[in-house]
Amino acid sequence: MKLMRIGEPGAEIPVVLAEDGRAYGLSGVTEEIDGAFLASGGIERVREALASGALSVVEVDGLRVGAPVARPGKVVCIGLNYRDHAAETGAAVPERPVVFMKDPSTVVGPYDQVLIPRGSTKTDWEVELAVVIGCEARYLDSPAEAAAHIAGYAISNDVSEREFQLEYSAQWDLGKSCESFNPLGPWLVTPDEAGDPQALGLQLAVNGEVRQDGDTKNMIFDVHHLVWYLSQYMVLRPGDVINTGTPAGVALGLPGTPYLREGDTVELSIDRLGVQRQTFVNA
Repeated sequence: MKLMRIGEPGAEIPVVLAEDGRAYGLSGVTEEIDGAFLASGGIERVREALASGALSVVEVDGLRVGAPVARPGKVVCIGLNYRDHAAETGAAVPERPVVFMKDPSTVVGPYDQVLIPRGSTKTDWEVELAVVIGCEARYLDSPAEAAAHIAGYAISNDVSEREFQLEYSAQWDLGKSCESFNPLGPWLVTPDEAGDPQALGLQLAVNGEVRQDGDTKNMIFDVHHLVWYLSQYMVLRPGDVINTGTPAGVALGLPGTPYLREGDTVELSIDRLGVQRQTFVNA
């Protein structure tokens, strides 16, 4: 099942995309796709309403697509989680997940413009598999417990400003939390439809030229391990987003490759999770 939010910022409405390709409004089930919806069994209510024929078709063509989850409580990111990406940046393969946080207000729609920060010369791209938490994960006993706590998956572009990130501070936050730096979507795809999270191809192109072409099977720490690991140090709550890392091919790891400039377009795809596309403009 694919859940979406359609409409202008702050006025999105929730819909579900059915197997027949049509979108059905969820006004009779929920007013929002957010943590409260996920925590209260909302996905199952949608599934039941869709199966019963209780939902009405809505026209979504031409409408803005918002992030599939509203107001995530936190965005937790994993750095250097692909060996080829660690190698291209000159970093050692980590023995434990590299964890940092990203301002949740960076989350925007999958086709929204992304703002290049003022003073930026090194705005970079990162295609990532995003995990959306469906129920509270706290001190899980093992990675095997993680699956029951995942609502679904989405495409994430973990946009980064490398000078801010690596040269201005020992912390990465300055280069990760700039306005609009986390396009998400277009869909929240439930685990039954997404399939094995460690068997998803990822690709990213800049101005039509492929820069990243990877596969989640090459993660150093797999999705279930990450959810379990993070639950030992923080409470993961419904609606929280985990960006699970990026494969090789970012500008930082490609000497001579230009960073993003105004007018550049970036297109991302992940198997079974759809496609997103952004144009970059100066803030």
